[in-house]
Amino acid sequence: MNAPARAMLPRGPYLLCDDTVLPSLSLGEKARRLLAGGARILQLRMKRTPPREALAAAREVVAACRRAGALCLLNDRVDLALLAGADGVHVGDEDLPPEAARELLGPARLVGVTVRDTVGARAAQEAGADYVGVGPVFGTTTKQVPAPVLGLEGFAAVVRASPLPVVGIGGVGLANIAKVAAAGAHGAAVVSDALLAEDIAERVRALLAAFDTGIRGTTLAGAP
Repeated sequence: MNAPARAMLPRGPYLLCDDTVLPSLSLGEKARRLLAGGARILQLRMKRTPPREALAAAREVVAACRRAGALCLLNDRVDLALLAGADGVHVGDEDLPPEAARELLGPARLVGVTVRDTVGARAAQEAGADYVGVGPVFGTTTKQVPAPVLGLEGFAAVVRASPLPVVGIGGVGLANIAKVAAAGAHGAAVVSDALLAEDIAERVRALLAAFDTGIRGTTLAGAP
């Protein structure tokens, strides 16, 4: 019997539902607002949430994504991804190795890996990853990153040589997401720019439109 096929990573903004940004709002409510704007993929990142609360939040956010027809990945936590029925995980520099994540998750779920260059992208492919997050493309204050900023030119060079779809990470927002798309990105990870917007759903809609504009090779006029 053939194994079920993995879902394809949607192209466009890759929204993070993060417990360190706007902590006054629950993770479930953040997810609902992101999804209301048309988000097609959410990564649930919980660095401060206690384990029992994290499992409950994961189940709530996964269910919300299912209702919206969006994918939900867990940052790092393979155990929570399995228990909550998420679509996969994203692992970083200090998280579970991608080989181990793939072994635990099996063939039907997505595995994404944070890398810094083409060498890392090739290693991620060999480890069984489906896509790579590459960056930081720009400077970011959301997370301390022990790696130099690539800039658009450096990022584009990695995209061209990567054997896997590339999601741009680090400092991406409405002001520059079109440029990330124009550099060849499959996706662009957005955290603070969406969650700290006055209207989260409206910001997601604007991000989707801007990314599509970038794919067409133009820049978004008037982006703040």
